[in-house]
Amino acid sequence: MPTAAELLPKPPKDPSAADQAQTGTPAGSAELRDPADRRGPFRPRALVSSRARLQGWTVARFLQAADAVALAAAAGALLLVPEANPVSLVTAAVGGVAVMGALSIFKAYDFQARESLKMQSVSVSAAFAMGAAFACMALLLISPHTSPAEAFQVWAPIAWLGILGLHAAGWFAVRRWRASGRLTPNIVVVGATGAAERLVAAMLRTREANILGVFDDRAARSPRAIHGVPVLGDTQALLDHRIMPYVDRIVISVPSRAQVRVAQLIERLRVLPNEITLLLDGEDEAHETAAIERIAHLPLARLSGPPSNHARALLKRCQDLVVGSLALVLAAPIMLAVAVAIRLDSPGPALFRQRRHGFNNEEIVVFKFRSMKVDQADARATRQISAGDDRVTRVGRFIRRTSLDELPQIFNVLSGEMSLVGPRPHAIGMMTGNVESARLVAEYAHRHRMKPGMTGWAAIHGSRGPVDTPDSVKRRVALDVEYIDRQSFWLDLYVMAVTIPCLLGDTEAVR
Repeated sequence: MPTAAELLPKPPKDPSAADQAQTGTPAGSAELRDPADRRGPFRPRALVSSRARLQGWTVARFLQAADAVALAAAAGALLLVPEANPVSLVTAAVGGVAVMGALSIFKAYDFQARESLKMQSVSVSAAFAMGAAFACMALLLISPHTSPAEAFQVWAPIAWLGILGLHAAGWFAVRRWRASGRLTPNIVVVGATGAAERLVAAMLRTREANILGVFDDRAARSPRAIHGVPVLGDTQALLDHRIMPYVDRIVISVPSRAQVRVAQLIERLRVLPNEITLLLDGEDEAHETAAIERIAHLPLARLSGPPSNHARALLKRCQDLVVGSLALVLAAPIMLAVAVAIRLDSPGPALFRQRRHGFNNEEIVVFKFRSMKVDQADARATRQISAGDDRVTRVGRFIRRTSLDELPQIFNVLSGEMSLVGPRPHAIGMMTGNVESARLVAEYAHRHRMKPGMTGWAAIHGSRGPVDTPDSVKRRVALDVEYIDRQSFWLDLYVMAVTIPCLLGDTEAVR
């Protein structure tokens, strides 16, 4: 995991020229000459890729499930009390449901950045008191002559202490995840406007989002920093910045009347896989305040980027873990045999490692079985595979033709860097002819809006092997984008089911 300092540009020999090129500030700026000054007030200790970052709603759902288990266990404890009766059990069950509802009403699952442990404990206790009171009233309605003493002497203290302990643990965990950068979303702002300044000020108060930097094409008129958040350059600097795989959202902040500029910025930035939202400067105060309050939690007006469906992403991850684990068990003997065959066929390691593009343009290391001679392996794919390629070994030809060389990527799937189904990962700097493949299609980066896959929609539609012409690149990207737009649990199962027949029946693809 790279640290924030590692992603910052190295101190140049000519500080004045580098400052002007990287930040769009006047040459000789002392404020941004030191890389430490470019961190800003929001930069966490380490930058975590958006793929590996936790989602707040996921943490809340897991805590809700833990609360439900604790309340059920407290109700089950009544079975150990001789004086307990069925009415007491019903009371505890009703109380548990009421407490769960009250915890949501009191926003006990929000874990606001500025909320203290004391305030969280007060919210939990108040929610429990409301739920317990509701259960008591329900008991009196069900059986007016039954005393709630037995139920509440056992259930109430166990349930209250249980959820209080869980929420205290959750509070400490959330605080630690925020400090490490795993929970708070990262944002960059395009446009050093008044709305951007107010957004930065609001996030400084709430700490609900980390604003890592500001970019503005009007370098001569832009400040060097906004409330300490550095202005890092123009939109071209944004497109090329190494920080972008760690950014969840790009916020375009421009004057509300600058419609032409808005359209130009959207068109220029839509090539990025990051989500893009709009925050207009000059709208009435009520609309702007509401927009700023929502910006850390959900898109305002999503203009570009991946659809925000976290439930689908969680389901896809569960699918990867379950099916991937089963695939690893079944494929283990085959992988062992392939590894032995490679070592016997030619000198060198059995595995080949290659840096490729992952989700949100993150660089990942992808594993494959080595199919080429070790001294002719091309980690950057500057020369794509061709028919009768003399670099491929005897065993390599077989495992490439049957796609057995891809089996080690199961480990990439289980680690979360890849998915079973998705756009195939391409090598960083892969060339199509004499041109980098990424420069041939404007929407190329759109294929990085989802984790890369071992197989995919393009693979089962014949787009396998090299993309050695501009048309083949365009077709691959079009199929990948189509999959991203259509992705579902059932579509992934379909792709997995037809992958092997498609691969075995495809005799024309160069492998």
